[in-house]
Amino acid sequence: MSPIANPNLQNDSDYERIARAIAFVRENHLSQPDLATVARQVHLSQHHFQKVFTRWVGISPKKFLQYLTIEYAKSKLAETQNLFDLAIDAGLSGSGRLHELFVTIEAMSPGEFKAAGKDLQIRYGIHPTPFGQAAIATTDRGICKLSFLGDRAPTEAEQLLQREWSQAEIVYDRQSTQAIADSIFDLGQLGQQKPLTLLVKGTNFQLQVWRALLKIPFGSLATYQTIANAIDRPTATRAIGNAVGHNPIAYLIPCHRVIRASGALSGYRWGVDRKAALLGWEAAQLSKIEETA
Repeated sequence: MSPIANPNLQNDSDYERIARAIAFVRENHLSQPDLATVARQVHLSQHHFQKVFTRWVGISPKKFLQYLTIEYAKSKLAETQNLFDLAIDAGLSGSGRLHELFVTIEAMSPGEFKAAGKDLQIRYGIHPTPFGQAAIATTDRGICKLSFLGDRAPTEAEQLLQREWSQAEIVYDRQSTQAIADSIFDLGQLGQQKPLTLLVKGTNFQLQVWRALLKIPFGSLATYQTIANAIDRPTATRAIGNAVGHNPIAYLIPCHRVIRASGALSGYRWGVDRKAALLGWEAAQLSKIEETA
């Protein structure tokens, strides 16, 4: 049964305001608008704007917006290259860093891929997150989809799943995905969640790329060239970009951490402003972790 649009799920007004603020700052970065100007653009007083940001991410808007600059992005690219290389060489994923989610990928076999989900039951739910509503889908073998809805109606989530898994049984079961939503986005539980298994279907090349993305440390950034080098395909940056763009599981496979070498965010399947929000949110969480370490 498909979900009925529920007003109680529209609990992401903070994110919507922050996304509009991020869009305005990105569009007007050359003029470096002050906080009062940004606040007016989202129809809030500067005091209320500060309150919304603090409630959403735990830091001031001024500090948060610093994480969205190209200068900051370039500094993170330089700073975290060695961390990424170490993670690749040592085979580390989230389990090697206390502030990470521990995520593993299970790939469907070629036969299962062709079967398009035959004999598979997929349970999904729609959940409010710090980055807007998201559809989360799971099977007995692992999470198979996490997608931010954006402007899509909740009822479209099942249609999207059916297109990707045409032979599967699709069941709306929000209770079965609630614990997943809670563990992924619980700001106080980073690094303490149970391991998460992802069930994905893709080409061998896509799987290589997606597994490499898991090695990018939380709060860090990598370039398409860095990913290409990591999988020994240094001339395949265009193909890398295509594989990144087809990532089926937002946030858990952190394609949002891949940017251009120039520091520009480039595209994102679920919107560049959401990508900026994700990166700023992670930078803020990492900053708070380091301050208390």
